Parts: sequence; C-alpha cells; structure tokens
Amino acid sequence: MAQEIERKFLVKGDFKPEAVKQTRIIQGYLSSVPERTVRVRVKGDKGFLTIKGIGSESGASRYEWEKEISVAEAEELLAICEPGVIDKIRYIVKSGEHAFEVDEFFGENQGLIVAEVELKSEEEAFEKPAWLGEEVTGYTKYYNSMLMKNPYKHW
Repeated sequence: MAQEIERKFLVKGDFKPEAVKQTRIIQGYLSSVPERTVRVRVKGDKGFLTIKGIGSESGASRYEWEKEISVAEAEELLAICEPGVIDKIRYIVKSGEHAFEVDEFFGENQGLIVAEVELKSEEEAFEKPAWLGEEVTGYTKYYNSMLMKNPYKHW
C-alpha cells in the first residue's frame, strides 16, 4: 500500500524567483468523501486518476494510489465530476534536500497559495524557506477536495 506523507503550509512571500518548474493543473473529484477521495487531473500534457484514503490523526499521511491515463480520458471524467473545479499552477521550488510543490490557485480560490513538502516520515526534518508561512497540515479546509465545495473567496 502506497503511503503519502506531506506537510502543508501557507505561503507568505515571493517564491517564484526560486521556482525551477511550473505546470498548469485542472482537477475535479468523482468522490470527495474523506474516507476515499477520487480525483481526476489534467497536469500539463498528462492525465491522472488518483485515489486517496482517510488521513492519519496528524493529517500528514494517508494512503494514495495514482495511475496515469490519457488527457482525453481525464477530460471525459472531468465532465462527470462533482461540481467545482480546481484550477492552479504548481511551481516546484527546491529547498535543501527537498522540493516544495507550491500551488497558486485561480478562479473561486484566487489569492490562495499553499506549499507542500513530501517526506519519508512524519518526523523527518526539512529546511524551511523564508517564504514559508503558517503550517496548515491536517486543516481540512485547505484540502483541494474541500476547496471545490467551499472556495477560498467565501471564507
């Protein structure tokens, strides 16, 4: 069973000069219940189907399964997803031994920028860049599956 371990933070400064890559992501959810989210995503020129299980008590780890599918298949599945679409640009920013995925949201979530770092264990240390803000790991309102239901602009 694949386990995803990551910590999530708000972004409080300018990270873009440090970005080594950026990719547009459009995603929707076939299921957004916390016990099993089923996500469909077009990421650049690739499509993906991802299933995630319920998170640990800390919110830092959970089961994740992902399979690449064609963009055409992803677009067909996006058409039958639950209401609400996530539209964002993901920047990759290296910091020490790790790479942060920084998501800048658009549409209903315009103005929200969050950074995630993937870890080997919940206790693994990592270098925190100056632009990293408050930690929001485990805060469900920052989950993409919740942002489609209760967008940032309504907070």
